[in-house]
Amino acid sequence: MTINERKTPTPVSLIAGGIAGLTVDITLYPIDTIKTRLQSPKGFFPSGGFRGIYNGVAAAALGSAPGAALFFGVYERLKADLSLVVGKDDNDSTGDGGGSRRVIVHMAAASIAGGSACLVRVPTEVVKQNMQIAQHSSSSLLSTLRIILAQKGGNSLFVPSIFGGLYRGYGVTLMREVPFSLIQFSIYERMKVEWSLYQNVEVSLTQAAACGSFSSAIAAAFTTPLDVIKTRLMIGRDKDGVFYKSAVDVAGRILREEGWRRLLSGIEPRVMWISLGGFIYFGAYEKFRAITMPLMGYEC
Repeated sequence: MTINERKTPTPVSLIAGGIAGLTVDITLYPIDTIKTRLQSPKGFFPSGGFRGIYNGVAAAALGSAPGAALFFGVYERLKADLSLVVGKDDNDSTGDGGGSRRVIVHMAAASIAGGSACLVRVPTEVVKQNMQIAQHSSSSLLSTLRIILAQKGGNSLFVPSIFGGLYRGYGVTLMREVPFSLIQFSIYERMKVEWSLYQNVEVSLTQAAACGSFSSAIAAAFTTPLDVIKTRLMIGRDKDGVFYKSAVDVAGRILREEGWRRLLSGIEPRVMWISLGGFIYFGAYEKFRAITMPLMGYEC
């Protein structure tokens, strides 16, 4: 059986990706809140415990659809273009028509797409996580946004100061998202190929979702320390109210004051949440892709 690189038109990937992102973020939001509070410098219960686990859901809802749409739009477009540039591996003996070059294409496309999506994901995460741990006296979306926009000195080097603290942690989020996407999509795409070759027919929607779940769990586990650092930076200050200066400052203070195990805090709910999310995310994407293609006049 020969597996060819699938092509997805950009409008389809934008729509299917946006719906998939919104679906998974809203469905699993309580687990994300628990993970954030476990990683908070104030501790789990002082950050809210199990109370108000939907705090910040409005921010997540506003950002999840455009963030996921941007990711899949860039990923599918780059995957198709890079496949043409790289070509096929003449020495490939697996029968999948791509071999090692296919893996490189998926890794490159996913890394660039992950970096692009951070332009939407980072401000969403900053607002959402501040609301999840009740960092400010007011918990409404607009008031939290105003407070963050008024903050100084908390911004990334990559964006202007007019955004206040809205892009705090942008650099470390890139450091997390790029390896996460690289691991997740290279495993996901490869698993689909191997499974298809094994059964001599392309994977079903449920099988593709299972591949997404497994690859997401692996990526989540390996990038948890970066996620802890990112969460602390986005929260902005430690339990004593002292501001974090950079990712290096966060990592150093955690190691000195709390120990290296703190860098793995929240790994259990993070892996569970992202594994379940991967099943829903990729399953929903494949389902809505299949629905959208004929509706927009494309052949599946």
